[in-house]
Amino acid sequence: MGQPAKRVTSEDVARAAGVSRTTVSFVLNGKSQWSIPEETRNRVLDAARDLRYRPRASARALAAGRSDIVLLAVPDLPVGEGIIRFIEEFAAALAGHGLTLVTHLAAADARPLPDVCATLEASVVTALESFSEEMAEALHGAGAKVVLPVLDPAPAMREVGRIQAAHLAGRGHQRLGYAFSAEIAHLPMARQRLEGATLGCAAAGIEPPVVMEVTLDEASAQRAVAQWSARSVTGVCAFNDEVAMAVLAGARAHGLAVPGNMAVVGVDDIPVARLAAPPLTTVTFDLHEAGRHRAEAIVAGLEGREAPPPPAGIGPRLVKRESA
Repeated sequence: MGQPAKRVTSEDVARAAGVSRTTVSFVLNGKSQWSIPEETRNRVLDAARDLRYRPRASARALAAGRSDIVLLAVPDLPVGEGIIRFIEEFAAALAGHGLTLVTHLAAADARPLPDVCATLEASVVTALESFSEEMAEALHGAGAKVVLPVLDPAPAMREVGRIQAAHLAGRGHQRLGYAFSAEIAHLPMARQRLEGATLGCAAAGIEPPVVMEVTLDEASAQRAVAQWSARSVTGVCAFNDEVAMAVLAGARAHGLAVPGNMAVVGVDDIPVARLAAPPLTTVTFDLHEAGRHRAEAIVAGLEGREAPPPPAGIGPRLVKRESA
């Protein structure tokens, strides 16, 4: 095997350009432009490009007064399509501001978040759930310049369930079911969405939804559909699109037409939702705008400005398809 390539240093660039390391530092960090001749600046930039020089993260941090690392704490729950899409949009938006996203998957035996922050020298720490005051203080103590507060997700999750129930009630369904996720990690979110569906039923003047746990297998869905049919349920709010597609499978096994005998509404608008049989009506968020807004809030925090308000339309909205 060959020897690993030697890392190019600022000293290598200085030798290639025939200048001092101080001059290289000034040019590459955009300092003292008025005192460096244009011809010298071009030699340094050409040498850095030809040698494929990449400054060390610590050097960049020293020059900028902070690192370019944004640490995202992802809670200990199944990482579904919606979370993955948000992380992709968030990372792309941060990259547009010269920032790099690093995700940390929390677990019972994972390293404490402040330790991860200190090791990475992250300038910003944010999360998909709220930080306690104690945690925010510990993160600042670990070196984070910005600990981005996260809005309480409960109101948005309740709104998801309310939209589902309101749509089905508005289509004339007088008895609704709720397909509750059996995943333990989903429980807080599932309860909030169920609360919203219950509120939607109350606003429509109908009884609360009949709740059944549904796992991602046909037998579980068949049992739930059988119970709903026995109790005259004609519309089902599902925890998410995966659970909704299990309900579709359970309905087919019982020979029920969707939406004729049982309408179904999911959440997340995952790519295969439109390919379901029938295509799935669902509730979605504008993840592109959510990622962009979170990135802009971070940049504002780093610059000592107030974060911009969330844009209109970022919240949950219904995507109508044939299943409901």
